Amino acid sequence: VQLQASGGGLVQAGGSLRLSCKAPRMIFSTFSPMDMAWHRQAPGKERELVAVINSDRRTMYVESVKGRFTISRDNSRKTVHLSLNNLEPEDTGVYYCNARSVSGVDLWGQGTLVTVSS
Repeated sequence: VQLQASGGGLVQAGGSLRLSCKAPRMIFSTFSPMDMAWHRQAPGKERELVAVINSDRRTMYVESVKGRFTISRDNSRKTVHLSLNNLEPEDTGVYYCNARSVSGVDLWGQGTLVTVSS
């Protein structure tokens, strides 16, 4: 497995979680130039992009999570994090980590389940 996602769980509305995605088999020079993203798929819905952080640490968020979620990366640890704050039931879903390179590499993690109860 190229990407290992973790950190999901069951939390009440208003709570917080921190997701992590590690790329243990990548070397630093491969990981650091990649654009890293988190996507999610809610029950019965299509997968959607949630947040992106590119190689120079510019970030982008889907409107529904702005101000609540923060994406960050630690290239030395080949890890990307997604901090989820003030969670809402609508944030429930499986969260997937994604890594893309300009050369066309497109990797996905196995997903981690986030469940937010009202």
